Amino acid sequence: MKRFLTCFFCLLCTSLFAQDEDPKRFSIDANFFYGTILQHNPDIAHLITDHPTGVILAYNRKTYGYKDWEARYNYPDWGFSFVYQDMKNETLGDNYGLYAHYNFYFLKRHLMLRVGQGIAYTTNPYDKEFNFRNSAYGSDLLSSTYLMVNYKKENLFKGLGLQAGISLVHYSNANFRAPNTSTNTFAFNIGTNYVFDHKEETAYIPSSEDKKYKEKIKYNLVFRTGVNESDIIGLGQHPFYILSAYADKRLNRKSAVQAGVDVFFSTFLEELIFFYSVAFPELNVSGDEDWKRVGLIIGHELFINKMSILTQLGYYVYYPYDFEGQVYNRIGLKRYFGDKFFGAVTLKSHGAKAEAVEFGIGVRL
Repeated sequence: MKRFLTCFFCLLCTSLFAQDEDPKRFSIDANFFYGTILQHNPDIAHLITDHPTGVILAYNRKTYGYKDWEARYNYPDWGFSFVYQDMKNETLGDNYGLYAHYNFYFLKRHLMLRVGQGIAYTTNPYDKEFNFRNSAYGSDLLSSTYLMVNYKKENLFKGLGLQAGISLVHYSNANFRAPNTSTNTFAFNIGTNYVFDHKEETAYIPSSEDKKYKEKIKYNLVFRTGVNESDIIGLGQHPFYILSAYADKRLNRKSAVQAGVDVFFSTFLEELIFFYSVAFPELNVSGDEDWKRVGLIIGHELFINKMSILTQLGYYVYYPYDFEGQVYNRIGLKRYFGDKFFGAVTLKSHGAKAEAVEFGIGVRL
C-alpha cells in the first residue's frame, strides 16, 4: 500500500516541482476549517458524532507566463500543502495528509480554486479486534483529494492578506483493503496568506500561442495493474490487470476527446464469485461464472503542462457476472515523458463506489 500511494503522489509532484519558474516568487497560507462529515453511506452514520476541525497549510509558487501553459490557464500557482484533521470521533482518530496542488484564479484573481491530491495517514484504522467499528478506513495510508474555493485578497498590509471560503476533503483507500466506506468532509475555512518579495511587481506575460491548434487522431495503448479487495472483509487482496486501447482527437491545446475499449482481468472477482457460491447458496451463484469483463469507453483529457487530467465513462458489453452495475467511471492523472510515453494513476469506480486504484503505463502513437 505504501509503495503504491507513494508512486501516486510522486507522479504529481514530478510535474509540479520540475518546472523552472523565473522569477521564483511564492506565498504561504494557513487556513482553519470547521465542518461536518457528509453521510454518503448509511454504514458510516455511527461515525458522525461531532463537527471535525483542522488546519490547511500551503506553499504556493506563482507563475507569470514564462511557459506557454501558464497563460493558457490564467497564471495558476502550483505547490504543496499539509492538512491536519481531527475527525472528532475516537473510532476514526486523526488524519494527516501531504498533497501537491494547483491554484486556479477567476474574477480578477480574487476567486481561487485549489485542487490537491496526495497521501494521508490515519491514526486509528480498522482492526477486527480493537477497532472493528471503523468501517470507513481499512488501512492506515489513504488516498486523499481536497478542493478549496476561497475569496482571496493578497498583500493588504506588508505582504499579509486574508482569505475565506469552503473546502471538501475526501479520504479513501479505493478498496485496496476492506473496509473502505471512506469519508467526505464539507467545511468552512478562514485564513491568512503572506506573499514574499511583496514589494516587487512582476508583469504577466501575454500568451503568444497560435490558438488554431490541430493534431491528427492519436491511438493509445495502456496497461494498468494493482491490487484490491472485495467488500467482504477477510477475502484478501488480489492483483488485477487491465488492457486498454482508445483513440483520441485533440480539440485544442487544452482538450482531447476519446473513445475505445477496456478488457478487465480482476482476480478479486473470481474469489468473490467462489465465496458466494459456497457461503450463500440462495444467491444462485454456481461458481463457474466468468469473472472477466469488457467495456466500451468515452472520455476527455485536459492537458496542463506535462500533466493531464483524465475522465472516462464506460459501459460493460461483456458482463457475465453482475457486480455493481454495467456503468463505470474512471478519473485520474497522466504524466507524459516526451511526446509518446506516459504514466498514469487512475481511480476506477461504479458511481461513488470505488473498485481500485490503477497504476498504468502507456504509449500515444
